[in-house]
Amino acid sequence: MTSYKKVVYLDADTIVVKSIEDLFKCGKFCGNLKHSERMNSGVMVVEPSETLFNDMIDKVGRLPSYTGGDQGFLNSYYPDFPNSRVYEPDSPLTPEPETQRLSTLYNADVGLYMLANKWMVDEKELRVIHYTLGPLKPWDWFTAWLVKPVETWQDIRQKLEESLPGTGGGRNPHDQLVVKILFILPFCLLLFGYYQSCFQTNKELISIRSLCAFARRARHKYKSEEPLPSYSVVGSSAAFGISNQRLSNGTHSKLPPYFGPIAVLVCFISAGVSFAFAFAIIPRQVMPWTGLLLMFELTFVAFFLLFGSYLHFVYQWGSMSANHVGFNNSDSSENHIGSGHQRNMSDCDMDATFYWIGMAVIATVAVLLPTILGITALFTKLGLMVAGGVVLASFMTYAAEHLAISAFNKGQKDRNARTRSFCF
Repeated sequence: MTSYKKVVYLDADTIVVKSIEDLFKCGKFCGNLKHSERMNSGVMVVEPSETLFNDMIDKVGRLPSYTGGDQGFLNSYYPDFPNSRVYEPDSPLTPEPETQRLSTLYNADVGLYMLANKWMVDEKELRVIHYTLGPLKPWDWFTAWLVKPVETWQDIRQKLEESLPGTGGGRNPHDQLVVKILFILPFCLLLFGYYQSCFQTNKELISIRSLCAFARRARHKYKSEEPLPSYSVVGSSAAFGISNQRLSNGTHSKLPPYFGPIAVLVCFISAGVSFAFAFAIIPRQVMPWTGLLLMFELTFVAFFLLFGSYLHFVYQWGSMSANHVGFNNSDSSENHIGSGHQRNMSDCDMDATFYWIGMAVIATVAVLLPTILGITALFTKLGLMVAGGVVLASFMTYAAEHLAISAFNKGQKDRNARTRSFCF
């Protein structure tokens, strides 16, 4: 690039927040020191020289590079760089020095901000911010929820003009189409599933009048709820006080000792798979709020379907086990007549609704609590999220067991129904 007198090089993960024209007055090679004695090549001023370039090419195979790349090589090529004088725009040196050091204002490492939760230099004088936190790059939507200086990047991004159709504000037309599909698809899946499982078996729920009756039955069921059956051996559910119960014909319902642990294991696997699935398919360059909303939506829906499918399996298991213990139709009819409100509510259990909503609310609060409280320090944020994760894991352990036992018990009660669709 010898047609230019000076070239200012900027890494892709830097953002210019104030004019840097004065850098063209710097020496023949200028950079900023990081890690005490090493030059960072994220912001450099170079004077193009074919002679210098050829000399570098000649030595690149012989000089060591602690990074394996350009930065390590340049530190070896300029071994005396740490002793260079600091560049002062208002006090140019004559003659022009071979190397000069740039102040932190021209290469403000965001890592410096994270240490003290503030810039260690005058923020109003910052020229270039360098986002050097490894995988936490400013163009990834999730980084904005962890690193406060990313707000600067996103603010400038939204002011970008169109360079190609649909790219104004830093948008990607392809990503916008994907986002719309990802937003709509989960709702379509849930509506279809709800229609199949609830509307076809409870068509009366469609009317407002029936919804009121549905709510009254729910309240009645909540007040008269019977205890759920427990395991045949002492297990983790004993700590939650679930007592044994005798069913209508006096036969003791026994659940396998591994029933609860398997339910908890499936619950956590479903949550992990759902999170990984959502994280993988969301375009990384979407806006922070868009990414967060998509993450919640896709994770919740995927978990809802995965763990809900397991509960449906448990429901069928309970139904088959009831057939093996010798219930008869007359017992079932009597039970149906004697507990009208409870039978009407067997498909859409209010306790199950409480557990599902509880998990969703705790997961949401665990992620958003630092933002709600206005906390910007990274380690404090992570600490709050970990604490919220512990609470969520505890509640999920409790909820998974109870949901599974409830589904199993519901399957036994509904064993003689001719057509029954399990309502998630």
